[in-house]
Amino acid sequence: MNNSTERRQFWRADFHAPAHATVLGRDHAVRVLDVSLKGALIEHDGDWLVRAGQLCHLRIELAPEVVIVMESRVAHIDGKHIGLRCDKIDLDSITHLRQLVEHNAEDPHVLDRDLVKLVAKG
Repeated sequence: MNNSTERRQFWRADFHAPAHATVLGRDHAVRVLDVSLKGALIEHDGDWLVRAGQLCHLRIELAPEVVIVMESRVAHIDGKHIGLRCDKIDLDSITHLRQLVEHNAEDPHVLDRDLVKLVAKG
């Protein structure tokens, strides 16, 4: 299964929000374009030298005390768009992502199906 097929199996929330990505100890302001359990698509504005495979800590602040934190790797780069593949996400972040999905998805059970797929692959 290739990466584009794998990405399509997981529901992605079109979600435009500011966030912070930390790569090689440097913090970068980014904009999240979409997010899922498998990762996120972000956009950056500046000169940011990033390579596929680099570790990236992504922090998306939904509200003052509501934060999604994802440990990820750079999966692909297309100009100012960077695709991140999630390596690790904590339970609180999954809960916040669930609320985001339930608010935006037509089917509130879509995240449950994604969790089953994710666990089955592990």
